[in-house]
Amino acid sequence: MNYNFRKEHPTSNIQRSTSNACLLLAALLTAGALAGCSKAGGDKDDEPKAEAAADTKPDAPAEAGVTIDADTQTRLGLATGSPTAADWQPEIKAYGQALDRAPLGDALLELSRAEIAFDSSHAELERAKVLQAQNNISQRAYQDSEATYQQNFAAAQAAFVKIRQTWGPEIASLTGNIVLPPGTARKPNPQLAAFTDSSSLIRVDLPAGERLPDLKGAVRLVPLAEKVAPVNGICFDRLPVMDPQTQQQSLLCVADGVDAQKLIPGEAVTAYVKTAGNPVSGVVVPASAVIRYQGANWIYVQTGTNRFSRAAITLDKSAENGWFVADGLAATNHIVVTGVQSVLSAELSGNGFTTGERD
Repeated sequence: MNYNFRKEHPTSNIQRSTSNACLLLAALLTAGALAGCSKAGGDKDDEPKAEAAADTKPDAPAEAGVTIDADTQTRLGLATGSPTAADWQPEIKAYGQALDRAPLGDALLELSRAEIAFDSSHAELERAKVLQAQNNISQRAYQDSEATYQQNFAAAQAAFVKIRQTWGPEIASLTGNIVLPPGTARKPNPQLAAFTDSSSLIRVDLPAGERLPDLKGAVRLVPLAEKVAPVNGICFDRLPVMDPQTQQQSLLCVADGVDAQKLIPGEAVTAYVKTAGNPVSGVVVPASAVIRYQGANWIYVQTGTNRFSRAAITLDKSAENGWFVADGLAATNHIVVTGVQSVLSAELSGNGFTTGERD
């Protein structure tokens, strides 16, 4: 039996391996091409989506404010008005207290008693001088009358100085001269009687380091009580003694007439003292138009027939009937002056009142 064995040449194995590697490479290239086609097709499918995303823009923020229809405005009692054009004179904000007038009355009575005693001793000394010229009085009697005169004058002078140091030189000057010709009747100044009976005296302490070159200015006094209207007064005098601890200059202010009855002795006030300088133009916003929310002060400005927008204002310039605003408002604007709390509630509800009911 013959067996035929075929011996393979080594180069055959090499050729077979090379052929297999070429087939594998071709398969990989074919798979890559198919994947590339698939990816390219996917990009084409995604293009419309990208364009759609590019065309979609975020909504513009809604206009700030609230809409309230006319019927609801009537039902809520809303009222609008225009700020009042005004000029604001520069002023200093200070704090003070209404004074009790009784101590001033006591000091004036003490001075009056001292002056009566002094007038009597003055007349007695003048008589003693006449008698001395006639040699009809002893030297000792003359010396006694002269000593009594000096003692009574010192007592009257002490009472006068006490008034001047406590209440200021202006009030002290109204008491008149201590020494008058013998027999001259003293006539109390009518203003002193008003100070002790009907006028309000207010001590105002300026901020440390502040001085007023022109004292005779107006002052507006705002009591802490909300329902009490501001009191108009004048700066009457500078008190001569400064507090050594606070280094604040104190003023004596006076309010007369109806305003004087609004302040109770001992009541704290905020004082706005007018100073020299060019006035600033602006508007006065009524106090009823201002509402406090989230630590700020706001008003509502009418921006359309039924549209109201909230605007922040700074309350650092008090006016007689409200607050002075120099920027951002004009006398042509319309603001909510009654019912501002209802407008804020409508805004906070989200949609406001649009149909007479809350949406």
